[in-house]
Amino acid sequence: MRAIRSTLFLLFLVTLTVPYALACFIAFPFMNAHRRYWMVTGWCRLSIGAGRVLCGMRYRVIGRENLPDGPAVLLAKHQSAWETLAFPALLPRPLCYVFKRELLLVPFFGWALGMLKMIHIDRKRGPRAFVSVVRQGRERIADGSWVIMFPEGTRTPTGRTGVYKTGGARFAIEVGAPVVPIAHNAGHCWPRNAFLKHPGEIVVSIGPAIDSAGLRSEELNQRVAAWIETEMRRIDAAAYQDHGGVPMQAGDASADAAPAADARDGSADAFVPRR
Repeated sequence: MRAIRSTLFLLFLVTLTVPYALACFIAFPFMNAHRRYWMVTGWCRLSIGAGRVLCGMRYRVIGRENLPDGPAVLLAKHQSAWETLAFPALLPRPLCYVFKRELLLVPFFGWALGMLKMIHIDRKRGPRAFVSVVRQGRERIADGSWVIMFPEGTRTPTGRTGVYKTGGARFAIEVGAPVVPIAHNAGHCWPRNAFLKHPGEIVVSIGPAIDSAGLRSEELNQRVAAWIETEMRRIDAAAYQDHGGVPMQAGDASADAAPAADARDGSADAFVPRR
């Protein structure tokens, strides 16, 4: 039954994406950047709605009151493709993802993405890419958007902690914005590189904003990692018991992996999620 439901979900996404992208191409020339963004989030809402109906992937958001009424950099746990689709649909401001320029060449998806005000990064530029990210990020934040990054870089299996890179923390300090940490357990329902989707409730937990002023990138990154990993062990305790994980305390970067590693990483890989 899960295979059938997952197949129907995939067919829905394929059937939806092409005509929706064509509609965007037709409408975008007559819209400003924010209207374009909210049109695209309609595709995100339909996608996660289909996931809920067809595959039983329900979701619940806690901590919305922690979202600031102003600039912010969101640093989130990365377990699944679900959160990439869901965050634009669930959060109240336009989000700017940092993504590699090669995605602009993907038919339909990439073409539509190129018409939005996101942050493009050329990984071939190495450390110089950070300067471009900061410049674009300041422009997006000035427009009222939030910048979102996944500090672990790649999607991590449930119950595991990846290496938290400092790119997001360095960016927040450079643009003078607070950081909002986000934890979730979407990997249970939509595992990494898995065709089968599983029914269940995805909990998205939004943490208190962390002021970046006066902090070094390593310290800010460590605080983000500590909150996310401690919260993961609260909302998904069983997964961490299975893997022998221990709660991470504030200021402790020792749980499962070394989240504060790559402290001076200014390369493109510090910003761009990998599969």
